[in-house]
Amino acid sequence: MTHSIKTVGFIGTGLMGLPMAKNILAKKFKLNVWNRTSGKTLELKKKGAKVFSDIKDLVQNSKVIVSMLANDDVCKTVLIKKIQPYLKKGQIVIDMSSTTQTTALQIGNALKKKKVFFLDAPVSGGTIGAEKGNLAIMVGGDKKIFNVVMPLFKSMGTAIYVGKTGCGQVAKLANQTIVGISIGAVSEALILAEAAGADPKAVREIMLQGFAGGPILKNHGLRILTKNFKPGGKASTQLKDMNNIISTAKKYKLNLPIAKKVQELYAKTVKSGRANLDHSALYLFIKALRR
Repeated sequence: MTHSIKTVGFIGTGLMGLPMAKNILAKKFKLNVWNRTSGKTLELKKKGAKVFSDIKDLVQNSKVIVSMLANDDVCKTVLIKKIQPYLKKGQIVIDMSSTTQTTALQIGNALKKKKVFFLDAPVSGGTIGAEKGNLAIMVGGDKKIFNVVMPLFKSMGTAIYVGKTGCGQVAKLANQTIVGISIGAVSEALILAEAAGADPKAVREIMLQGFAGGPILKNHGLRILTKNFKPGGKASTQLKDMNNIISTAKKYKLNLPIAKKVQELYAKTVKSGRANLDHSALYLFIKALRR
C-alpha cells in the first residue's frame, strides 16, 4: 500500500498543536490548517501553511488529516460530525489528542464506514517536546498505515506502534498514570526536604543521580523550585487524564488506589483555582495543606 503524504491537513493549533504543525512544515510537508479560533493560525500562515476557514475545504484538500484537540467531546464532534461527511475512501485520519479508549474506538468505527483509515496517536513530552520535535508518539490502529505515515510522525518525534485501534490511548493513559503520580511524589519530596532544613535545590540535584532521577524530577522539579507554573501541560488536562485513567480501570474491573488518590488531589488543585497552571502546580496545593 502506498500513499502520497506530501500534503497534510492539521486541525487544532493550540498549545501543543501549533509547535507540532510548525515541525511538520519544517520537514517540507505542504500543510493545510483549520482551527476554531482563526487567530491561532496566523503564525503558520506566515510560514507557508494554507489556512482554511471552512473545515470541509481542508478535508477535501488533504490526503492525511491530523487532529490535536482538547477532549473526548470535541474529538467526537470534529472527527465524526464535522469531517466524516466529507471524507473519501483511502484518506487517513490521525488523532493525536488524549482521549479514552472508548472514544478512539467510536471514532475509528465511524470512519471505517467511509473506508477511511484511522490511527489514535496521543503524545507525551508537553510543549517542550512539541517545540523540539521529540515527542513520544503512541500509535494504535492498522500497522500498515502506521508504516505509511512514519515520515510524518518523524517530523514530530518518535513513534511506536502499540497495538490495534484504541491501544494508543491506553498507552497514553499508562503514561499519564506515571506522570500524575510522579509529580505528586516529586512535590512531596521537595516539600519534605525544605521543611526538614535541607536545601531542596541540592536535594533535587543529587536525586537526579540516583534511582529517583528522571524527566519528572528534572523538568517539573525545576519548575517547582523556580516557581514557574506557566503551563506546558495544564492541571485541568492532567485531571482529565486522571479521570480517564480511573474510568478505564473501572471498565476492566481494576482497583488503582494510588491513581485514585492522585485524581482526587488534582480535582482539588483545579477547584482551588489552579486549573490553567502547569500540572506541577499540584505542588502548590499539597504545600498549602495542613495537618
